Amino acid sequence: QVQLVESGGGSVQAGESLRLSCKVSGHDRGRYCMGWFRQSPGKMREGVATGCPGLEKTYYGDDVVGRFAMSLDFASDTVYLQMNNMVPEDTAVYYCAATATGLRRWTLQLDDYTYWGQGTQVTVSS
Repeated sequence: QVQLVESGGGSVQAGESLRLSCKVSGHDRGRYCMGWFRQSPGKMREGVATGCPGLEKTYYGDDVVGRFAMSLDFASDTVYLQMNNMVPEDTAVYYCAATATGLRRWTLQLDDYTYWGQGTQVTVSS
């Protein structure tokens, strides 16, 4: 059974940084990809970052390019999202997600992800 457990959410001031973690268990190591998504009240869930364990490249949504960085610790099955220079518009519930076994491509499409974490609240005040 695949489980994703997030941690690291909280409240920060604009310009500050925060790091989210997502521990993956029960998945086929090296045979899936990961994504970070976020959802603000009244808005659709949007893709923030995507990467695949064992592959170097990561890709980002337009709103976070240059500020957010996704990293994947292949050995510990943990995915991180480092968020720098945060702005109030980054306020949202953040989710990590994993694709099904065998779907191994960088993607920010919600429908490509099968497994989801419980979400963690991030609040940025001005």
